[in-house]
Amino acid sequence: MIKRLSLILSLFMIYTAAFAQNWGGGVDDEDWSWGFNFQYISAEYKILKKENWRAPFYEVPNSLGVSYDPNSGLPVTSALNSISSPPSQGFGLGFVMNRRLAENFDIRATPSLIFSDRVVSYEYVPMESINLDNGQTKNFPTVIDKKVQATMFEFPLGIKVKSNRMNNFRAYWLGGAKYSIDIASKKKFFDEGETPLNKLLKNQRSYLSYETGIGFDLYFEYFKMSPEIKLAYSTNDILQHDNTAFANPIDKLKLRQLTFSLIFQ
Repeated sequence: MIKRLSLILSLFMIYTAAFAQNWGGGVDDEDWSWGFNFQYISAEYKILKKENWRAPFYEVPNSLGVSYDPNSGLPVTSALNSISSPPSQGFGLGFVMNRRLAENFDIRATPSLIFSDRVVSYEYVPMESINLDNGQTKNFPTVIDKKVQATMFEFPLGIKVKSNRMNNFRAYWLGGAKYSIDIASKKKFFDEGETPLNKLLKNQRSYLSYETGIGFDLYFEYFKMSPEIKLAYSTNDILQHDNTAFANPIDKLKLRQLTFSLIFQ
């Protein structure tokens, strides 16, 4: 009886394992496979400052520009204490195009639409208010946050290196590069005629990044789901260096982006 029961259990386990290997809808057996993804994004800047980044700014007469010369006009800001970039959240939606190269190697593209704001925070030394000739008072804020609104189209292209499949599980590493271009309306970056404190911090419209990440392929009966986490880092300075109190203290601005994705194929 025990031998029969053992035989039945063994046959059942073999059948279950064989059935499980067919899960995933056969997506790994195709040369090309397609899918879609949902992304949660955390973005922040790496800020490289100029040597004189703490210096206060002053108004330029008959202009909306700024100067380091204290004799040019009234102060615009006091001296800087710090410049930082707190992480800000966003989301994205995209497609997946996967080309199978070998049993353990794929090439993958995931064109995506990304909605992700970024923030740079400026902290200034407290400064007393100034009484103007017209009877008004000029106050100086101690903290100013500049938000960069971004609606990006991104085209990542990378190599996916996969482990051998173990039943309905497979781990992988991903590495590659991506091209990003901002498709937001130009009105979001239009600040002509604004006062020096209302000027915007602007980024380059397009840039390249390199990225790397890890993920797991989880096989279900008719599809494959892949939770994945990636880190992307822009290759070059993405700051527009215009003459403002917010761009001038910064030497280079690079974007770091952490992305958690759920991919369905």
